[in-house]
Amino acid sequence: MAEADHPTGPVDERALDESVTFTSELIRIDTTNRGDGSCRERPAAEYVAERLADTGLEPALLERTPGRTNVVARIRGTDPSADALLVHGHLDVVPAMEADWSVHPFSGEVRDGVVWGRGAIDMKNMDAMVLAVVRAWARAGVRPRRDIVIAYTADEEASAHDGAGFLADRHAGLFDGCTEGISESGAFTFHAGPGMALYPVAAGERGTGWLKLTAEGKAGHGSKVNRANAVSRLAAAVARIGDHEWPVRLTPTVRAAIVEIAALHHIRVDPDAPGFDVDELLGKLGPAAALIEPTVRNSTNPTMLEAGYKVNVIPGRASAQIDGRMVPGGEDEFRETLDRLTGPGVDWEFQHREVALEAPVDSPTFAKMRTAIEMFDPDAHVVPYCMSGGTDAKQFSRLGITGYGYSPLKLPVGFDYQALFHGVDERVPVDALHFGVRVLDQFLRTA
Repeated sequence: MAEADHPTGPVDERALDESVTFTSELIRIDTTNRGDGSCRERPAAEYVAERLADTGLEPALLERTPGRTNVVARIRGTDPSADALLVHGHLDVVPAMEADWSVHPFSGEVRDGVVWGRGAIDMKNMDAMVLAVVRAWARAGVRPRRDIVIAYTADEEASAHDGAGFLADRHAGLFDGCTEGISESGAFTFHAGPGMALYPVAAGERGTGWLKLTAEGKAGHGSKVNRANAVSRLAAAVARIGDHEWPVRLTPTVRAAIVEIAALHHIRVDPDAPGFDVDELLGKLGPAAALIEPTVRNSTNPTMLEAGYKVNVIPGRASAQIDGRMVPGGEDEFRETLDRLTGPGVDWEFQHREVALEAPVDSPTFAKMRTAIEMFDPDAHVVPYCMSGGTDAKQFSRLGITGYGYSPLKLPVGFDYQALFHGVDERVPVDALHFGVRVLDQFLRTA
């Protein structure tokens, strides 16, 4: 059945147009988060709050730090006994270097059926689609089955201290009744081969472990023998950590992803069978291996080094930073391994730590997410996967909210969605936004 044959519910041409307009206009509001506290999300927060208020909602604007603004609003459902659903998206974006881009990264230019700019994928597109859906409901007098709590957050691209963390810690009451939530990084088209359109829905996230290593040594002249050289100690530790082969640790979500994706490749597997070799399987899955490979084990990638101030002076201290990620249930192993790999004279600590998440793939909510996608793309193969990174779902999990990654986009062959996260020439097709509005409307009304 073609997409046009499906009932569109309250989604009209205005809703489709607004999804594009809102994406473009939100991109033009520069909310660059450099992690130094200079970001100001308030203009974007006021933009979405004004458009929510147009529907009769009463959005709350909340700040821990002046200018770092969050927006929360609740849409009342028709079934007061049903658990509420959280829909959240962040308003900040990572930096963009204008010289590297084909268009100005904050132009929001719409050209050749594509919206360009920082945030087009991560994640002002989803922010805009949710706005368009809510406004379409208001025009049509539609209410969802369950309460929908909408949260637009600050600071997701750094610590989330001014965003979801602040909301969960200081304004938990706004999320009363919420048991599940949806946000970014799922339900996009992943072309795994000719005629194989996967739609991976995130049902897990690896934990975040950003580390600082500090090596202590003896300062001295660069021409002298120094057997307590902090730089040497640090370099050795960083090399050991970077070279470490982490063992495979398969979580329930990753097991489900392996089984379903392998089956689509006509491969029957049992991840619990003796001798099962996930790396061997990945070699048979072609492009789809990218959905599994980053999440079968912990990881530690060295990213920053700092030492010394003159070539002929041996410093007494050197430091490094490591991007560490932990599979659900893998933190104890992570800690023990870092203790061993750092070695004598080198200490490590978490600079930022967040929990790993796991969500059920056999839940009624997951089934409804699958149905909504298949309604508008009958060729879709919806599969679960675990995200290699993290989202604000980590902070909201403190409130007992189970998080899924579900920001639907139907993308053409050759469109590398994942590469555009934090990448150059970030963009989203207009048709993808239209698809996302229809799918979100269908899912959110019936969830």
